[in-house]
Amino acid sequence: MNTKVTIAGVTFANPVMTASGTFGSGMEYSDFVDLNRLGAVVTKGVANVPWPGNPTPRVAETYGGMLNAIGLQNPGIDVFIERDIPFLKQYDTKIIVNVCGKTVGDYLEVVERLGDEAVDMLEINVSCPNVKEGAIAFGQKADCLYDITSQIKRKAKQPVIMKLSPNVTDIAEMARAAEAAGADALSMINTITGMKIDIYRRKFALANRTGGLSGPAIKPIAVRMVYQASHAVQIPVIGMGGIANGEDAVEFLLAGASAVAVGAMNFVNPYATVEVIEGIENYMRRCGVENVTELIGAVEG
Repeated sequence: MNTKVTIAGVTFANPVMTASGTFGSGMEYSDFVDLNRLGAVVTKGVANVPWPGNPTPRVAETYGGMLNAIGLQNPGIDVFIERDIPFLKQYDTKIIVNVCGKTVGDYLEVVERLGDEAVDMLEINVSCPNVKEGAIAFGQKADCLYDITSQIKRKAKQPVIMKLSPNVTDIAEMARAAEAAGADALSMINTITGMKIDIYRRKFALANRTGGLSGPAIKPIAVRMVYQASHAVQIPVIGMGGIANGEDAVEFLLAGASAVAVGAMNFVNPYATVEVIEGIENYMRRCGVENVTELIGAVEG
């Protein structure tokens, strides 16, 4: 039974990775999860300078998921290079660094700093607010997405994954724009903008008012978008959004994902990633699937 997948020339032991922002850089989970078991660790967003994030409260539970408005709090690229990369290099897993920024220059600075570091791929979070475009996300306008992708590709030494925002009218259009600009792969979906109000306090549950919805509640939307994007482009798609077990992961693979990422479920169950890997293996045994790549895009009808 072969669980290996290859994306943009990088081969993963299995198609399961962590979703950025839900796993730190693995340190917080290393007592629960053998990081060697994971296809890849996708780090929390890394910016060119430390970001304090949004004011609290910034997490709220919802039906079937959670809202977060963390605001990409992170210690910045200097600390990441000094502390997190050496930690992750202890393990036999691929390292994918999620990159965030407020201007194209911010992204490029991080991408260039990572050029000579021992990381396998870069995941570019284009759901960040673009301060020069009135805070609309880089990934919400096809021309902005094309521009930032092409500039990053000119500087990046590692393969580039563009993490698309679901808060758009046509995900296929965005996927095609990223591919046309040279992206090596896509990941989706990022969180869906949502809101919660405390009816007894008559206050917003999040200080930021809105936040990103994640968890099982968004899975059907994520599966649909992965299907649409993977059929619109030739480059691989990494699917995520509400994956809680192996069967959820297989659904994304059948829809067209070449790999999957586990996000919000890490907060509910710190063993979730390994359980998803084992669930895929169990499915393959039960259904006589010899190679996991047989499942990619194999939905019929």
